[in-house]
Parts: sequence; C-alpha cells; structure tokens
Amino acid sequence: MKSIKKGIALVMVALMMSSCATVFGGKVTEYQKRKPLPGEQQREVRVGALIADVILFWPGLIVDFATGAIYKPKK
Repeated sequence: MKSIKKGIALVMVALMMSSCATVFGGKVTEYQKRKPLPGEQQREVRVGALIADVILFWPGLIVDFATGAIYKPKK
C-alpha cells in the first residue's frame, strides 16, 4: 500500500512540475532558448500555453519560461 501511495505522489509531483508548453509544445528550438540581444525583437509568448499554465500547471510556469517552451517558435 505504501508503494502505491509513493507512486501516486511521484506522478502528482511530476505533473505539477511539468508544464503545458513543455509537454505539448513540441521540440524547443534554439530561437526559443536564446535570449534576444539588445536591439532584437522580443520573443512572442504562446498565449494559450500561458493561460493553461496559470490555470492547470501553475508551478510549471517557471519551467516553461526557463526552457523557452512558452515562446512561439520562429516562423
């Protein structure tokens, strides 16, 4: 019984520490990872992923910004 509870707790932590854009956004490109240099245009945020992160995965919002997955890929 303890192993089942530990397994459920591990799954819950994994879900909370993941994030919408990281899980569903696809591969993160170099453009998304790299911070814009002075004078370069700022990266656009994926609004849907941001809203889903705030509502469903609020601790994972940090993960999306840290990995760059929250930003739209370059066209």
